[in-house]
Amino acid sequence: MSSDLIIDVSPSEIVIALLEDKKLVELTREKSGAKFAVGDIYLGKVKKIMPSLNAAFIDIGYEKDAFLHYLDMGPQFATLNKFLKIASSNKNKITSISKFHSEPDINKEGKINQLLKIGQKILVQVAKEPISTKGPRLTSEISIAGRYMVLLPFSEKISVSQKIKSNEEKSRLKKLIQSIKPRKYGLIIRTAAEEVRVAELDQELRRLVDKWETTFHKLRRARVPSLIIGEIDRTTALLRDIFHHDFNSIIVNDLSVCNELSDYIGTIKNAKKNLVKHYKGNSPIFEYYGIEKQIKASFGKTVSFKNGSYLIIEHTEAFHVIDVNSGNRSKAGLTQESNAVEVNLAACDEIARQLRLRDMGGIIVIDFIDMQESDNRHKVYEFMRTAMSKDRTKHNILPLSKFCLMQITRQRVRPEEHIETAEVCPVCKGTGEVVPTLLFADELSNKVVYIIKDLDKKKLLLKVHPYVAAYLRKGLKSYQKKWFLKYFKWVRIEVNNSYTFLEYHFFDENMEEIIL
Repeated sequence: MSSDLIIDVSPSEIVIALLEDKKLVELTREKSGAKFAVGDIYLGKVKKIMPSLNAAFIDIGYEKDAFLHYLDMGPQFATLNKFLKIASSNKNKITSISKFHSEPDINKEGKINQLLKIGQKILVQVAKEPISTKGPRLTSEISIAGRYMVLLPFSEKISVSQKIKSNEEKSRLKKLIQSIKPRKYGLIIRTAAEEVRVAELDQELRRLVDKWETTFHKLRRARVPSLIIGEIDRTTALLRDIFHHDFNSIIVNDLSVCNELSDYIGTIKNAKKNLVKHYKGNSPIFEYYGIEKQIKASFGKTVSFKNGSYLIIEHTEAFHVIDVNSGNRSKAGLTQESNAVEVNLAACDEIARQLRLRDMGGIIVIDFIDMQESDNRHKVYEFMRTAMSKDRTKHNILPLSKFCLMQITRQRVRPEEHIETAEVCPVCKGTGEVVPTLLFADELSNKVVYIIKDLDKKKLLLKVHPYVAAYLRKGLKSYQKKWFLKYFKWVRIEVNNSYTFLEYHFFDENMEEIIL
């Protein structure tokens, strides 16, 4: 399986598209200057304690207070709280936590009002980003993620990813980490660490420890609330989590981001730096690589997937419902049962892709086509588990009921990706009446005259919808040729499939948009 990462950088956001075998499977957006991302560590203040929920609301600077449950405070909360008090004081002389005296672990069944008071300062980490009307979800069990491992300050435990199957490799990694890790630090060894040399593991461990130890000085002068350690940007975080040797290319349309990613890849594997390429084309990067078309086809209420079969996807506040339909599909020689099995198996692949693509979380209920035989229901269940094995997000799949309903729970830490694919007519605004095409062409002609004569532009590019482009170029006496014969300047017409029907934009010789 080959993987490609296409990254569209604009002033307002970065959009990241992950392709597997040229098929879009993940789409991630990161707003410029985005805050409260998963992994960010904040110094907050307790605003409200809710004994009935055994939870507290914490002010970390977001418009709504963040939520911290007692069970998310971590066993070492007393030690972390002691560290915060010392680090925040003017007498802060902490240089390492290896000699720091730990407090006993907190009681798993304790009460939050025994540990927190209103107005108290607290060190927390974002576990779930703000979603809908809810503020961020927090944890006080601090962790700092790297490519090969996750660092756990004040913990001594070492655990190895269950996805590493070899017992010998698990034992090797555990012994290596025990020999190089400092005291008072725990580690979770990630799947990517398999077969990695000790020098690379040691290098990353030192980098993660250094990152944590920057808090020693930050906390002394930090105001409440404030960001103490920011997670790396989402582009680099995605690369950290998904990069593997089957990556074909990483293509970016911004030179500075391209150089940053190239340097980051170099820290992982220097020989792979050349995978990162700078896109210099004139067409939008998503348009050029066919991603825009895949987005339009993959989002929306109805999604086709094989031989006329389709899914209907409905979203509610509490959960998502997916209905599998065979459509007008017909295949000679197939019984109703075998036809249902074939469509359901094909639907599993598309559903697994849709969950990743839209980042759907919470409860997902899938209504498969009815199957009478329990063996076939089990076959679909196992196939879905295989299809979902590529999903990095934590999930749980329940077997099909006798009514062929499947329930999936999938962890949601970020808002769901939602793209409206249906377009309101840009001319009639939904009224059903459209301005005559002749008048639209005259409007364009008037603007061309103004740009060429009054603004005196040397070169002019007009980007339009494909249908409008065909109209402007049509025949020997096309509008494009009329403009040339009249003004002696060739107006280049370029197609953009992502534009609405009568949308258009003018660009000068420097490819800067001319705003009229």
